[in-house]
Amino acid sequence: MRILVAPDSYKGTLTSVEVARALADGWLRVRPADDVRLAPLADGGEGTLAAVEAAGGWIGREAEVRDPLGRLVRAKWLASAADGGAFAVLEMAAASGLSRLTAAEHDPLGATTAGTGDLLRAALDAGVRDVILGIGGSATTDGGAGLLRALGASVADDLATVDLAGLDPRLAGLHVRVACDVTNPLLGPSGAAAVYGPQKGASPADVAWLDARLARFADALEAATGRRERDTPGAGAAGGLGFGLLCLAGRFVALELVPGVDLVMAAAGFDDALAAADLVLTGEGRIDAQTAYGKTALGVARRAQAAGVPCIAVGGGVTPEGVETLAAAGARAVPASDPSLALAEAIAAGAAPLVACGERLARSFDAVRPAPA
Repeated sequence: MRILVAPDSYKGTLTSVEVARALADGWLRVRPADDVRLAPLADGGEGTLAAVEAAGGWIGREAEVRDPLGRLVRAKWLASAADGGAFAVLEMAAASGLSRLTAAEHDPLGATTAGTGDLLRAALDAGVRDVILGIGGSATTDGGAGLLRALGASVADDLATVDLAGLDPRLAGLHVRVACDVTNPLLGPSGAAAVYGPQKGASPADVAWLDARLARFADALEAATGRRERDTPGAGAAGGLGFGLLCLAGRFVALELVPGVDLVMAAAGFDDALAAADLVLTGEGRIDAQTAYGKTALGVARRAQAAGVPCIAVGGGVTPEGVETLAAAGARAVPASDPSLALAEAIAAGAAPLVACGERLARSFDAVRPAPA
């Protein structure tokens, strides 16, 4: 059999590469003659680079960038091995991610997206013309003001005025696809500050201050660009970076916000791998009611269903709502380990439950194997 293993990460526990390897290792212990291909996936947040790089055809590069607090760090990005490196994959989390900070360093009011602008500038310096930019996992709520400054724009400290005269003219030759899996507007109770600020350390008073600052910035940037984007779905992504990029759309060859898993699938060659598969194994840390909102397991299940390939999704946790969601897409959801196991114990077990799950699935493959023609 030809098995395609295409999971997302188990966030905070295992990367998608580690999950894929564990499931594959378990499967091959039982069926060593099978052809098992790994296609780890991500949704545009942390882990996107690792998932894309695992598919092959990419060269890892590094750039000196600013972290969320302005300290110089080295951040990885990917350039295509073909086409002279004209295609790049960038991960906001590598520069401006919350994972760059310790818990004591969280600074929701001062954290900046300047480092993400540094990454874009490094890609431009390398002659890149086509970019996938994953914007998950940010530490910031600056609406993209730091990125604008890094790319040559002038933005007042209070974000009340914006001058784009100095914006890097090379942006006009760049096609940007932004991996974005949220639909929040920029402002208000569903906006960047209210929904995601607390995760970055913002108090209720901080949230109100951040929302007011973003409103000033929205007035200034929309006036400077002639575009009204504050209510566009995804404007609130990554602390409002979605908004900042949307407002700049006219300065690029093209700029679009696209579901992250779709972009990663394309960059990883998922459809070609699926066409050759007899069975797909996918999964993520938790398969539950949220799976219905476009999470990776559902995206894989739908593509597998359209291709007529059976699909099994392995979850660190699986709820009846998650089972129902995936069943509607023709996939079977199974837990990686004993559901009675406490969460802390499951996390402490690392990859071992996934290896064991891969073994169990390999032993029972006839239940999902396509019937002979």
